[in-house]
Amino acid sequence: MIDFDANAVVHINESLSAEQIHDIEKELSDVRGVVSACAHIKTPHLLVVDYDPQAIHSSDLLYHIERNGVHASLVGGI
Repeated sequence: MIDFDANAVVHINESLSAEQIHDIEKELSDVRGVVSACAHIKTPHLLVVDYDPQAIHSSDLLYHIERNGVHASLVGGI
């Protein structure tokens, strides 16, 4: 059960295919403390991540994206 909830927007620098975006969403969703990760079809370079800040830090979200060779930056929370 998640007691605390935060949202972060992550900007992905590369132009990725829908399949690559889906793979990132799936990988992040499997990370402990992440509730969901999704990008809208019209803005695939922006990923919204819903997470528990007591279980994972926002910088760790970037780690999980960038370890696959994708460059990303934390834009901010919502």
